[in-house]
Amino acid sequence: MPRSRPERVVVIGAGPAGLTAALTLAERGVAVTVLERGAAIGGLAGTTTFKGRAGTYRFDYGGHRFITHNESLLKLVEELLGDDLLTAQRRSVIRLGGRVYEYPLSLANLVKNAPAGMMAGVARDLGAMAMKRERRTGDSFANWIESRFGRTLYRTFFEGYTRKLWGIEPDDLSADWAEQRISLVDLREVARLLLPGAGKGPRTYARSYRYPRHGFGVIFERLAARLERAGASLHAGVTVTGLAARDGQIHAVETDDGAFACDAVISTVPLPAMVRLTGGESRLRFRGLRFFNMAMAVENVSPFTWQYLSDPDMIATRLQEPKRRSPEMAPPGMSSLMLEIPCDPGDDLWTMTDDALFPRIAADLERLGIDPALATGEMFSVRAPNAYPLMAIGYEAERQRAFTHLARFENLVQCGRQGTFRYVFTDAAMEMGQMAGEALIAGDDRRAAIHDHRNERTVIETESIA
Repeated sequence: MPRSRPERVVVIGAGPAGLTAALTLAERGVAVTVLERGAAIGGLAGTTTFKGRAGTYRFDYGGHRFITHNESLLKLVEELLGDDLLTAQRRSVIRLGGRVYEYPLSLANLVKNAPAGMMAGVARDLGAMAMKRERRTGDSFANWIESRFGRTLYRTFFEGYTRKLWGIEPDDLSADWAEQRISLVDLREVARLLLPGAGKGPRTYARSYRYPRHGFGVIFERLAARLERAGASLHAGVTVTGLAARDGQIHAVETDDGAFACDAVISTVPLPAMVRLTGGESRLRFRGLRFFNMAMAVENVSPFTWQYLSDPDMIATRLQEPKRRSPEMAPPGMSSLMLEIPCDPGDDLWTMTDDALFPRIAADLERLGIDPALATGEMFSVRAPNAYPLMAIGYEAERQRAFTHLARFENLVQCGRQGTFRYVFTDAAMEMGQMAGEALIAGDDRRAAIHDHRNERTVIETESIA
């Protein structure tokens, strides 16, 4: 850490972690400069506004919602949004083989909707699972799921979907991703809870959440405005090209728009990219997403916030209707859809034009019971090359090597989802930013705590107070 409280700090990245870190510093009297490579702030938590023939449509970068167990963070967001912070109800489903299942999976819903053959397999698995051991350290995602859900549900709901989402075999994916993201984790526990007198139900995802009236990115637009009122300087469209350092201390951030002098740096640059920027090598990589956004000439497409598309031959993993979060996300009488398509830069699905991709999307919509003729023809794509940290087996050691390489810069703090290579929610990323700012002010080295913040082995979303 800096040898004393820094007077000038450069924050790289204007997403949730970077902006919150900058606010923490600026409101304590530190001179802060925020550098953002993109043209807009918010990062993957931003919102794109599209002016269509019927009016204004708004699309987030994915399925965001504000949930937190942190009262002070909730208070900050409520102060920023005021009456523009709505409370919404989440209703999500899994679509597979022409059937609709509740999300998260519930045994009662499976019994009601699943084919008889599937339920016979579930019953066999349940009978055999008493002999299976719990997850071992280092297990794969496939083993983790199968040991808790059984082979039938793994093969039916998880195997093909996971391969489509991550682009690798489930046997090659670490189980770490599952532990904080998959609810209802033990089929035996579910069966027990169906018995009389079983008591509390299984843990599940938060149904209520807070959401801005005009899109999730408004949180960070308001945060940036408050930051500038506090005296910080924001520069968008600036690419960082290097760090100038001596004696283990960074004294300037070099960019394509000149150098910015500093006493410390808080970075949300993707972890492997920062390693390479500083002369190292990293095998860590991310999974990209293409968000295909389209206007629909109908007031409501469905009652669902989002639909998980588990059929492996459908190109998207999730279908979302932004209007389900806020009615202001589409013009009156209209709606919109966003499809999340996992792919990587250079893939056919990444480079294909919207016009060329639409026939495949239309075919999938028909299978889902949605008339593609309702599409107005107004469509566009947004691409995120670093959407999800790809937690392949062995990633933990590679991640630690990255932090060891960067530790030679005493006044560099990595934080945020991409910066720490963690699949965290927005509130956790913002908390990382707060921790980074407070660590610099205190002159303490809290980097290890920041890197592993909210790494508990539970479904974090169940703890929401929002």
